[in-house]
Amino acid sequence: MTEVLLTADRTLMSNYHNNEFLGFGTCAPPNFIPEWFYSFLFFPPLKASKGFPSAAPYGLRKTEAQLLKEGFGVATVSPDHLEEYIGDTKVLGIHTMDPFGLGPASSTLAAIFKKEPYLAKHFHCLMDSPAVKKAKANGLKIIVGGPGAWQFRYRQKFVKDHQIDCIVEGEGENVVGKLFKAALEGEELPRFYEVSIRETPSLEEIPDIVNPSINGLVEIGRGCCRGCEFCNVTLRPLRWYPLEKIKREISLNLKADNVEGCCLHAEDVMLYGSKNTTPEDEKLLRLNEFVAKNCEGISWSHCSLAAVASKPKLFSQLSEMILTKQSWWGAEVGIETGSAELAKRIMPAKAHPFKAEDWPEVVRDGMGLMHDNMMVPACTLIVGLPEEKEEDILRTMELMDDLEGFRSLIVPLFFVPLGRLKNEDWFKDAAMTELHKQLLFQCVEHDFRWVDSLIDLSFKGKWYTRFLKEFYKGFAGIAKRKVRQIE
Repeated sequence: MTEVLLTADRTLMSNYHNNEFLGFGTCAPPNFIPEWFYSFLFFPPLKASKGFPSAAPYGLRKTEAQLLKEGFGVATVSPDHLEEYIGDTKVLGIHTMDPFGLGPASSTLAAIFKKEPYLAKHFHCLMDSPAVKKAKANGLKIIVGGPGAWQFRYRQKFVKDHQIDCIVEGEGENVVGKLFKAALEGEELPRFYEVSIRETPSLEEIPDIVNPSINGLVEIGRGCCRGCEFCNVTLRPLRWYPLEKIKREISLNLKADNVEGCCLHAEDVMLYGSKNTTPEDEKLLRLNEFVAKNCEGISWSHCSLAAVASKPKLFSQLSEMILTKQSWWGAEVGIETGSAELAKRIMPAKAHPFKAEDWPEVVRDGMGLMHDNMMVPACTLIVGLPEEKEEDILRTMELMDDLEGFRSLIVPLFFVPLGRLKNEDWFKDAAMTELHKQLLFQCVEHDFRWVDSLIDLSFKGKWYTRFLKEFYKGFAGIAKRKVRQIE
């Protein structure tokens, strides 16, 4: 008997055709594409041996490693195979990313398409599955955590109706052991557990993963030094993993079947090893040199335009190294606004080491360097930031015009109250002005302009390239019409 099972919903148990950025497709609601086909295109299920997935989300692997370190009997299973193992299990741990579709990307698409996104739908399917309900009736304890844990505070009826015993918010290494132990011993658990600063793990307290992560993703650090008001991550202390720790996790992933590449994860990979907002050349070069030498592919989860613009020669060196193994690379990049005034008020350090009032120029320089060095950024803009004025929207639209020639995806996101702005009001589609609508359509036009070449890059040499290209063209066309229909 396994006393603790760990799992996640179907949208998280996928390798997204070995392309992390296809995972954004889970943020969309059901649409004109049949669901089985949409699932195949965006989040095909991972291979599983006797119900145990070949890989799992990195955050889930960290929880698994911590519980194993503390002596728990624990196994990670595919959501499709829960019924085979959950009968005698005492505690079920669920990793979640966006359980109710309240995240910026999914809430924006839900507002446009007027439907619940796939990631919320599949999370609900997991919680409503007969296996989970039966086990719950027999005394199963349920503990939920992950980046989407904050959303349960807005859905407390769901928590009560589904008898979720504990929701953990924050980095869990120093708390999951005591919570799972309490659950196993039948003790009452706190419905919401927010990890305090003093409980935040040091580097030495964070265990290495012991089983493979999806697409070879490995953390290289936690926290962020930029302090943007709208972000949760800036509330956590900045810590960079030693290179040897990163190497161990990469090497573990490479021993697994179907994991050949590596995605380096941090809020700003360009700042790896730095003590401020200035990149450390030697540390970055050594890290990426190791990955390029040992992995078949490499990507970054996030990087900042300011860090790229501050070290163009270093960025070109990194690109040259990475492009020896592939024709392009990608990262998620935050533009957020084209207004220097709004940037000064709400994200003054995002432009460091440049001045906040130079933010639009920093964006143009950074995007130009990415284009020249074959990095494809998936960029975000925040619509409806607190204190946003009409002239701020106009400045963002002007910046969008300047970015027309840069290879990228630019996604407009409705403001979600997180970080130091968690007490602000949500931005709803009903509050959209004509300028907001024009900006959304401008982004869709930009993405549609680039989608063909991006698909060619992403699926070069694969038999389904032409097929996917036609799908994306159709999907982008539908999205454009939907944006036009917003009232």
